[in-house]
Amino acid sequence: MSIVTLLPFIVLIGAMFLMTRSAKKKQQAAAQMRDEMQPGTGVRTIGGMYATVKEIGDETVLLEVAPGVHAVYAKNAIGAVLADDEYNRIVHGDEPDTETVVPDDASSLTESVDADASDEVAEDAKPDLTKKVEAVEADAEVKKDDKAGGETEAK
Repeated sequence: MSIVTLLPFIVLIGAMFLMTRSAKKKQQAAAQMRDEMQPGTGVRTIGGMYATVKEIGDETVLLEVAPGVHAVYAKNAIGAVLADDEYNRIVHGDEPDTETVVPDDASSLTESVDADASDEVAEDAKPDLTKKVEAVEADAEVKKDDKAGGETEAK
């Protein structure tokens, strides 16, 4: 037998070794993630449900899926342990605290704007809704009068 005839078998065995090694690493990472769970942690199940961990057993986890609603899940059913800010953003719609982003050219930040002046600009920029409402009502009255006047002339 020559090496050429054994080459496909060697490649196949090598590929199988690499695939099983990769799968074992993923399983170990998932097990480590599940071991890091603590009561109060937000999680996502493999089915896509978000919940809060209440109690952790040997093989099971008690999850609170809604206020006062608890369900028992297998530990293997936990797909991801989420950070508190990520869990609150997804479940409660909380926006993360945004920090001020400094542009590359920070020269625009050297000019300071007085807070009172910016409030005045904002007040001036607000549309005067009462004037707009009065204008619309006056326009409606004119159209109504024109329509009524046209009907009396036609009689």
